[in-house]
Amino acid sequence: MGVMSSPSLLGKVLVVAGGTTGLGLSAVQSFVEAGAKVVAFGRSSESVAAARSALPDNTLFFGGDATDPRSAERAVEMAEREFGGFHGLYHVAGGSGRRLGDGPLHEITDEGVAATLNLNLASAIYSNRAAVRSFLKSGHPGSILTMGSVLGWAPSPRYFATHVYAAAKSAVVGFVKSCAGCYAPHGIRFNVLAPALVETPMARRAAGDDTIMNFIRTKQPLDGGRIGKASDLDAAAVYFMSDGSRFTTGQVLAVDGGWCVSEGQF
Repeated sequence: MGVMSSPSLLGKVLVVAGGTTGLGLSAVQSFVEAGAKVVAFGRSSESVAAARSALPDNTLFFGGDATDPRSAERAVEMAEREFGGFHGLYHVAGGSGRRLGDGPLHEITDEGVAATLNLNLASAIYSNRAAVRSFLKSGHPGSILTMGSVLGWAPSPRYFATHVYAAAKSAVVGFVKSCAGCYAPHGIRFNVLAPALVETPMARRAAGDDTIMNFIRTKQPLDGGRIGKASDLDAAAVYFMSDGSRFTTGQVLAVDGGWCVSEGQF
């Protein structure tokens, strides 16, 4: 029996949308450690500056909003120009729409609908489009990984009732599967990585609530029962960006600590 080794990204040039904080920045670090060169962008100028100082080698960071179609296009162009190619996109950008007017259906505002869908669905469509256009133009295969959420199909009504967010993440799955079928003959792969509750800036409300954390201990029972860490998703992201996933498309991988198979106790 052969010895299993970690996937290599040596020679890969990748783009990470939303790659300056949280899950995105952790992935960038893992991509670089696996041998890739990375272009990443995020909305916060402070996070961009911090990322630049933390990862000066084989990385380029710039300030860009994923809801602006031009941001992903710029990132792909930068990858091709500065690093000589483009092989994969990881779309992490998105977030809770709670402060924007999302919530339980009877409380959702009109503004909350538009803003939450724009942040979590339209942004993913824009970045996926920029990536696939580049792959088709070059004639080379490539990998596109989009961030989903278990809330897209495994709701938690008491503590996580943001229904437009759930709709957007469910739509991401349909969008990715549809694209996967269309572009498979070109060797372009589309997949979804779906976490449960992970300790990121988006999760501050939940992470600071003792009642929710007690719930999470049984809803996410793996590894002693805990909130996820950004690094918990990195190995899967590396796999999907690597040639190890060359025969995998249209899939949804939940890295959720057991959320989807656990009841959780209130």
